[in-house]
Amino acid sequence: MPSQPRLTPLPEPEWDEHQRAVVEPLLFGPTRSVPNVHTMLVRAPELAEGMTTFGRIVRSGGISARHRETLILRTGWNCGSEYEFAEHRQLAFAIGMSEEDVRRIQDGPDAEGWDRFERTLCILADELHATSEVTDATWAELSDDYSEQELIQAMMLVGYYHLVAYMLNGLRVPIEEGKAGFDSSR
Repeated sequence: MPSQPRLTPLPEPEWDEHQRAVVEPLLFGPTRSVPNVHTMLVRAPELAEGMTTFGRIVRSGGISARHRETLILRTGWNCGSEYEFAEHRQLAFAIGMSEEDVRRIQDGPDAEGWDRFERTLCILADELHATSEVTDATWAELSDDYSEQELIQAMMLVGYYHLVAYMLNGLRVPIEEGKAGFDSSR
């Protein structure tokens, strides 16, 4: 992917009141820094607000954080979204996932060391990416462990992060300094 962003992230001093109100709930951590994805999206505050609100809803409750990050990382990998992968790699480490877990996600469902169910989550992300469908075998595996609400949430997570990846890739949002995207040794 070319390195030049199509739009530049909008610096905080240039935000109007509406833009500031949209970004404020997205700030977290001690530095309360604003990731490039948000400083890019704030150029379209109504869309940013809707997109980030839906994102918070689809990530909350139900599915465990580990399962959520497995689905998101695999979707970011499938979509070639290095920014998405870098952001969620960091979140995966924060919830206790290892570098080995992240490499396995990159290698896909045929990699060694998968837990049965997490392998199925990886297959789900791959099937939805490739065909916009889920096979009966994958559905049956997921249904053994997930409630109806969790099944719906899993589908929506993959779909939502396709939207995010397409936006990030299309706008060429730059990864923040110090964050690692795809493993370059692969």
